[in-house]
Amino acid sequence: MKINTLSVLLVVFGLASGLTGCNSAMQAYKKGVRHYDAGEYNLALTQFQKAAKGSIDPARLNYYTAESYRLSNRFGEAVPFYQKAIEANTTEPDARFNYAYALKSQGNYTGALEQLQQYVANAPKTTAKATLDKARREVETLKAINIIAQNKSLITLRNMSNLNSPGAEFAPVVRGEELVFTASRKETVYKNNGQPMLGLYKTKLNQKPDETGSTGGASGQPEPFSTNVFQGDVNEGTPAFSKDGKTMILARGNNGKRKGGLDVDLYISRLGDNNTWSQPLRLPISDSLAWDGSPAFSADGKTLYFASNRAGGAGGIDLYRTSIDASGRFSRPVNMGRDINTPGDEMFPYVGANAKLYFASDGHPGLGKLDIFVATRSGGVTRVENMGQPINSPADDFGLIYTDPTKGFMASNRGGGKGDDDIYFFQEGPSVDSTTIVQTPPANAPKIVRYFIAGTVSANETPIVPLDSARVRILDDATGQPIAEATTGQPGTFGKYPLQEGKDYTILAERRGYLTRREQFTMQGKSIPAIFLTKAQTDTTFNVALLLDRATLNKTFVLENIYYDLDKFNIRPDAAEELDKLVTILKDNPTLKIELSSHTDVRAPDAYNMRLSQNRAKSAVDYIVSKGVDASRMIAKGYGETQLIVKNAKTEEEHQRNRRTEFKILEL
Repeated sequence: MKINTLSVLLVVFGLASGLTGCNSAMQAYKKGVRHYDAGEYNLALTQFQKAAKGSIDPARLNYYTAESYRLSNRFGEAVPFYQKAIEANTTEPDARFNYAYALKSQGNYTGALEQLQQYVANAPKTTAKATLDKARREVETLKAINIIAQNKSLITLRNMSNLNSPGAEFAPVVRGEELVFTASRKETVYKNNGQPMLGLYKTKLNQKPDETGSTGGASGQPEPFSTNVFQGDVNEGTPAFSKDGKTMILARGNNGKRKGGLDVDLYISRLGDNNTWSQPLRLPISDSLAWDGSPAFSADGKTLYFASNRAGGAGGIDLYRTSIDASGRFSRPVNMGRDINTPGDEMFPYVGANAKLYFASDGHPGLGKLDIFVATRSGGVTRVENMGQPINSPADDFGLIYTDPTKGFMASNRGGGKGDDDIYFFQEGPSVDSTTIVQTPPANAPKIVRYFIAGTVSANETPIVPLDSARVRILDDATGQPIAEATTGQPGTFGKYPLQEGKDYTILAERRGYLTRREQFTMQGKSIPAIFLTKAQTDTTFNVALLLDRATLNKTFVLENIYYDLDKFNIRPDAAEELDKLVTILKDNPTLKIELSSHTDVRAPDAYNMRLSQNRAKSAVDYIVSKGVDASRMIAKGYGETQLIVKNAKTEEEHQRNRRTEFKILEL
């Protein structure tokens, strides 16, 4: 058979081209993943677009692409790629969760609800509680979205086209006769989203009526706020000014050296005698391991509010407050509680002249990704209300401020703007543009919610056995007085007893032969949003399950999360929190005597480990004594490496199991 040489050459050339194309696509994919891992999402997208031309696993490629858009705050553009990843059977557990929020940002509420319901139904057991709580709350929000959409106000919105650009403009704030805002206009490009770095800019407030007959807008060409504050290679923004306008708190960071923007901190700058702002200095209240931003002063300047995702919050980004004394020192930041903070994100606080707190959130029931809410507090109860349309939309709406009781500014990336985030001027009342007028619906009669608590007491054993004859007391933390006392019956149940919104409670359960147990219960964040109420009166009961440990001589309990710095035995703050729980057990069980023991792993000489563990055990006992527990009730014992749980530990996790702190019951 005669072989056509040209045909052979073409086949070989085709194979070589195909292999080259596959290799090229794989190289682009790997480069994209490296950029993604470094938090350089815009660079990652460039590589993923090249990789899409080859035979790359569609589930992984489309998921990475969608996440790159989401993490650079381009939710709408993420939608088709989440869809493709899910159609390709991605195994990423959070794909549907993030897809749902991307759909919501486009106003596709039906699709978002469907995705979240599937996510909740199939969430693995390892799913973080805060994430699952957020998903469940959002399911209820999407079910009631038509009710939320009916909340409309007589407000006119106008895009500040003279300020806005194809980039981002947001976080407007008034200082004197100037409007100061954040904008992406620096020469350096931020690798996260491909936009110029953020900086502070200013323009003159418009004191004369404009073409609509209103005042309070802004005019003039924006210019950099201060050359001393301006730093070209970082993001700077969201300023807050003291009442006299001479102190500024701002956020600075995101220089690309750390993934996820965790290097954002709060800085302070002061106005000097020569009308020049000082070089910003980092505030000590900032957490170096967290994102801290969007500061705001109270009306009297004695409190600073800000947003942070530091450890110990409700889930995502929370609002915090810190007091400022006469010398300008800041107190330890305090989380603003579960009535304000949710498992989602709360950001951009602002305290109005009416003492109400305005903020943006994606955790409270809303129309979009971020909605603007207003919080009021009366009688110890905090009420959070969605500001409704047209302030809120399916997109991000945030950063609201008032310039007088009926006018102000806010930011939004809703459709019809000039680019990314735009600044809008709003005014309450009718407008010459009749298309923007919407009427507030008549108020309905207030609906009542009654809250109750009930629960069970069981032995902490396998299988769990309900305990009768257990005494249960529910105490009001504010007064220390019991609001209810009960004895469990045969099924180990108690309740139900009425609770009040906004209050904190302690539940004490005790039974002969068991260690008394104390559980905290708060009504903060548990109030049902008014929009979910359909009846004149709604009753809801919270059920708690209390597990009592049997009081048995020589029984040993491991104290979780008691860690020490390498080769040291001083009590760290995180260890102190865990030891406080043991303090509570000893105070609730006054006849208990224990041995508190410390154990090490094998990675040091025997004698050194024995001495170190003894010092650690003693320091733990000393700490407990400092909290008011009699020293005669405890014995400190260091065992070194003599009682290993994992005999031949190899991994760090196995060594950690051997490094533990325990207490053993010596006497009842």
